[in-house]
Amino acid sequence: MTRALQSDPDLWPRRLPDWLARAPSDAPESAGLYAGAALALLDVARSNPSLPQSAWRARLSLTAAAHTVSLSGRPEREAALRDILCLLRPGEQPGPAGDIALAWHRASARPVSEASLQRVFPGLGAPQLALWRKAAAGDPVAQAAHIIEAVLTDAPRDHVPALILADAALARALGWTHLIALLGAHLPRRDLTLRGDDLRLACYKALLRATGDALSLATDLTRRAAQLHAVAPKLRSKQADRGVDMVLSRDAIAPSALTVLMSDRAARRFCDRLVDLGALRELTGRDAFRLYGL
Repeated sequence: MTRALQSDPDLWPRRLPDWLARAPSDAPESAGLYAGAALALLDVARSNPSLPQSAWRARLSLTAAAHTVSLSGRPEREAALRDILCLLRPGEQPGPAGDIALAWHRASARPVSEASLQRVFPGLGAPQLALWRKAAAGDPVAQAAHIIEAVLTDAPRDHVPALILADAALARALGWTHLIALLGAHLPRRDLTLRGDDLRLACYKALLRATGDALSLATDLTRRAAQLHAVAPKLRSKQADRGVDMVLSRDAIAPSALTVLMSDRAARRFCDRLVDLGALRELTGRDAFRLYGL
């Protein structure tokens, strides 16, 4: 199967098939079956060597961050959170919404482990860490639902740690090295009040939606990354290859981040040239403090 996929890129899953995307899922057993099928497709797509993994995870995490910021009642959306992640200077405070965005970013950037979760949440208590340790066997979605229920029963407003720990438990159970933000972006507030089998059913349904979005994003980013690689030889910068690698490693980049490789003027020219070549997009619409991404 893997050899066939490598020889024919068109065989990589690009979206959920219609029968799965529209599958009725009100019964837990059926919903679990459909969610499992969707996660299996995502697992195959995730292993596509042409997918810019870091950028994919970062963009999914930004979506999850925006969702959990809205759960906290704050107005910041993806564009504002992207600004914080890309433009925050050393020593500056990110604010409450920025803290949420940074938590999701850090959780998805590092391999899943207890140590990495403690770095994301330095104040993570022993009970929550115990939940992470214990949720290491059985149905992956049931593990994630159990963590959400336990965390929110104890602290109903702790949506961020509950959802990050749940997505981390899901990734670990599926054998993924990194967290992929799925539940964190697709469980609405009303579902987070559910418990037991009702919450597990809500998680199955959320994962069906989440995998569909993640597959579509993977397809789009793979296409855009291929275009970036195709035009890279046209760049005149001596550091073009390293600059392209930096672009592919994140959701968005400010030209100032590239000044470790080239001058500020050269960095701006590098990004604008890639936009002209159709390989990058300017994501803000601003004349200053621009951000670029696939």
